[in-house]
Amino acid sequence: MTHSDNSFDPQHIGAGPPFGIAVPRMDWDRAPWNRWSFQHIREILPTVEVWRGDKPVRELPRRDRDLDSLIVKSIGGEATSLLHLLDETYTDGIVVLHRGAIVYERYFDGMTSRTLHLSQSVAKSVVGMTAGILVGQGLLDPKQLVSHYLPELAATAWKDATLQHVLDMTTGGLFNEDYSDPHSHVGQLDVASNWKPVPPGTDPNLNWPAHVWELILGLKQKTRAHGEQFEYRSIETDVLAFCMERVTGKRLAQIVSEELWQKLGAEESASFTVDPAGYSIADGGFNATLRDYARFGQMVLSGGDNIVPKSWIEETRNANHKMFGAPYTIVLPEGGYHNQFWVEDPQSRNLMCRGVFGQLIYIDFAHEMVVAKLSSWSEFVSPKKMIATLAAVHSIAEHLI
Repeated sequence: MTHSDNSFDPQHIGAGPPFGIAVPRMDWDRAPWNRWSFQHIREILPTVEVWRGDKPVRELPRRDRDLDSLIVKSIGGEATSLLHLLDETYTDGIVVLHRGAIVYERYFDGMTSRTLHLSQSVAKSVVGMTAGILVGQGLLDPKQLVSHYLPELAATAWKDATLQHVLDMTTGGLFNEDYSDPHSHVGQLDVASNWKPVPPGTDPNLNWPAHVWELILGLKQKTRAHGEQFEYRSIETDVLAFCMERVTGKRLAQIVSEELWQKLGAEESASFTVDPAGYSIADGGFNATLRDYARFGQMVLSGGDNIVPKSWIEETRNANHKMFGAPYTIVLPEGGYHNQFWVEDPQSRNLMCRGVFGQLIYIDFAHEMVVAKLSSWSEFVSPKKMIATLAAVHSIAEHLI
């Protein structure tokens, strides 16, 4: 598979940048570097292990189907093969589970079944599902104020916000999620997360947050009342994670390991990137193998497998679609967002975990199918690529009936 506009020389794909060239700290997640870096985060950023434990691996039986030539629509809308669309959408790996068995599995650009791949905001759904476990244990209550768990936030934009507002990203706090602006709030989060250095040429008098908790404490401005509408803001997941740490007395990586990853029967230990204070980046720093992302999706499809309360998964499918509007309706015209998951529409109530640069776990309840697709787009977001990908997922589902 080759991509003329977004690649190293083919001999270097999967092996890393050409000898003697370091991946630039400011641009490691941008093209062409992300073709390599998303599979090699531990060589770029500090990470902490999410231990898989010593329990048996959850086996995934195989019933392989040849889907390479399945007819789907290209990014431009023309008929093409699934394999060609995977090339068009810079796929690093894709696996399809149907009724719990692997029916299709493909790797590209040096990725293997053991490669840990950065999930970006798929991490939010992993954290949200782990939060559901703590809710089931009585440690968290979605109706409770965030300041009940984190009293320090009573002096921030989260004053009077409930944990459910945070889970659904319906708080009214101001947080600029402009990925292209290094000085936006999400740009400041990049610095606080230890993902990026302070942008060159920045006013030396500006005070950049030293870590994520410091950034949260400095967010005091509101733009609307809590609970009025959905607005995608990555920092909400970090607030959720700090609540989880406070009620358990454990760090996030340990919580996810003990409550989710060890019980999931994961094939490999996962990892989180960490900020300078050792906090695991809940909003996008999770790394795992393709099959283990699929195992996570299968667990959700199966109603929690006695790991997550079935009631939490069922509730997660019940998004308030009235709070969901532009620009999110470009990709999901009838979409919703609830408990850190995207909900495709009120009819299917299918769940999705989505991350920038093309990360996706799609959970189709009616067709008993899970699709995990890891990518390295050149753009942060691409409605055309995502729309084509979701259309292909629907085609796969229909083909597997």
